[in-house]
Amino acid sequence: MANINKILGYMLLGIGLLLIIVPLFQTYNIFTGISAAPEIFKSQKTQISQGNNLDVQQQLIEKALLNMIPVDSVSKSLNLTSWMLLAWTLIFGGSKLAGLGIRLL
Repeated sequence: MANINKILGYMLLGIGLLLIIVPLFQTYNIFTGISAAPEIFKSQKTQISQGNNLDVQQQLIEKALLNMIPVDSVSKSLNLTSWMLLAWTLIFGGSKLAGLGIRLL
């Protein structure tokens, strides 16, 4: 029985450490620019229509908004935020599994 607890403890400790190390390494690669964040949110390229149904003032407002906030910045921010939440969840779960493994040892 003690032998099974040790084997299971080492397995849980190893899995927990992997769940901590892999997301940290991937996050480091994302923030140093080696790899890109997983693309969950995609930006839509909007075209300002030149039709007669929009008046000049509304066209100027659309152009000003597109110049102030780049289209890709919102989706990149959302992708980074979603990755950080996923990485935090994996690291938290890994620490719990590693803690169970340590208790079994």
